Amino acid sequence: MIQVQNVAKTYPRAEGGSVEALKSSTFGISAGEFVAVRGSSGSGKSTLLNILGCLDRPSSGSYWLDSEDVARYSDKQLSRIRNAKIGFIFQAFNLLPRTTALENVEIPMVYRDGRVDKPKALAALERVGLAGRTHHYSSELSGGEQQRVAIARALINNPVLILADEPTGNLDRKAGLDVMTLLGELHREGRTILTRSLHLQDGQILEAQDRPAMPLGPGFEDKR
Repeated sequence: MIQVQNVAKTYPRAEGGSVEALKSSTFGISAGEFVAVRGSSGSGKSTLLNILGCLDRPSSGSYWLDSEDVARYSDKQLSRIRNAKIGFIFQAFNLLPRTTALENVEIPMVYRDGRVDKPKALAALERVGLAGRTHHYSSELSGGEQQRVAIARALINNPVLILADEPTGNLDRKAGLDVMTLLGELHREGRTILTRSLHLQDGQILEAQDRPAMPLGPGFEDKR
């Protein structure tokens, strides 16, 4: 489902020269896996996730997502891929504050083809345990509830890949465990969200090894 071949990312420095944020990396992720990206601060995690999420392009190498070589796509093409094939779950939730839970979940459908399927959005909220909170605004929801709305939003267009960037980072322990339990359930349903861990250090993948089919820590991307 994902094949990364010799992908590297280099950024220019303002004072001249460049910095190699991600060194030549090669790995694959099969459909239905739950992969945790690990590494210390500055190891290249964010750069890798941005590339996998089609938020950035590699400087070199190829990235195949669901049979499409997206590494050299234009901004417009990448926007299409993000909306149609990738669901994002962020640490900061990124909900629109003056819209209801239901309206937040409907947003990706608006950007996809302009057609809103309200029953589908209601079903997505019910799936994450928020059937009774559909018309509540973000400010009226707890952190855990906001993250569940974000998960429902990530699922609404049936993406082939769900990228979770520290989804429990702003939650207390109980809410964080609830969110990880939900992600585990989605994984068991066949969603591509951990049986393998990719360990980055200084922009380079050090290991890719099999893991049990449950998250190792409180988030998709930990800080070790």
